[in-house]
Amino acid sequence: MDLVTVIIPYFKKKEFIEQTLNSVLKQTYKNLQIIIIYDDGDKKDLNFIKRLKKTDKRASLIINQKSLGVGVSRNLGIKKSKGKFIGFIDADDLWDKNKIDLQLKFMKKKNYFVSHTNYKIIDKNNKIIGYRKARNFYKINDLLKSNDIGLSSVVLRKEILNDDYLFPNLKTKEDFVLWLKLLKKNIKIGSLNKNLMYWRKLNRSLSSSVIQKMIDGFKVYNKYMKYNWLKSIYLLICLSINFLKKK
Repeated sequence: MDLVTVIIPYFKKKEFIEQTLNSVLKQTYKNLQIIIIYDDGDKKDLNFIKRLKKTDKRASLIINQKSLGVGVSRNLGIKKSKGKFIGFIDADDLWDKNKIDLQLKFMKKKNYFVSHTNYKIIDKNNKIIGYRKARNFYKINDLLKSNDIGLSSVVLRKEILNDDYLFPNLKTKEDFVLWLKLLKKNIKIGSLNKNLMYWRKLNRSLSSSVIQKMIDGFKVYNKYMKYNWLKSIYLLICLSINFLKKK
C-alpha cells in the first residue's frame, strides 16, 4: 500500500482545523503521513494545534518562525514528505472518507500523475451553497483562462515535483501557477467525477480579496508564464470574467 502524504498549512483557522484534520484521519485509506505547517506568526493557537497533532501518530508538525505564506508552507511540507503520492487540503476544507482510496485507484487505472475531483461549496456552518464539477485538462490552453481545479481535491505523484515545479510565493493563485506549469510540461490532469471534497467559502478569507486576486492574476501570466504585458492583461480579463460567471 503506497504511502500518501497529506499537507495542511495552518493560518488562523482554529474554528475549522479540527474538522479538517478529522476528515483526513477518518480516511478509509490508512497509510498516511500527515504534515501540518503552522504558518501563523501569532503563536496563540500553537498549543491547540499541538494537542490535535498528538491525537494520531501519523501526524507531524512544522512550525514557521514567521508567516511565510501558504505556497511556501506547502513547499516545506513537500520537502519533508515521504509519500509516493501527495494530497493537499486547506485548514478549513473537508474530505469525504473515501477520497484518497477512490482517487488512488482512479489514478492508477488511468495512469494519471495528477488528478482532481468534483467538490461541493460550503459555508461556515457546513451548509452546501454550491457545486463544482471537475474536468480533464490535457494542455495548458484548457486551463489558461479559468482556474477550475480545487486545490484541496488534488492528489499527485511526488516524483513530478522539483525546485522548478513547486508553489510560488503568491498570496492567492499560487496553485494556479503550479497546475499551468505541469500542463506546460505535458503532464495531464485527470478528473474524477465524484464529490469527494468540500471547499469552505468564507468572506474573510484571503481568496475573497478582489484586488489581491487581480494583482496575483497578472503575475501568474506575466511573471510565471512569461507572457507579454498585453497578453497578460487579456488573459487576466478572461480569468476575471470566468470567475464572475462561477459566482
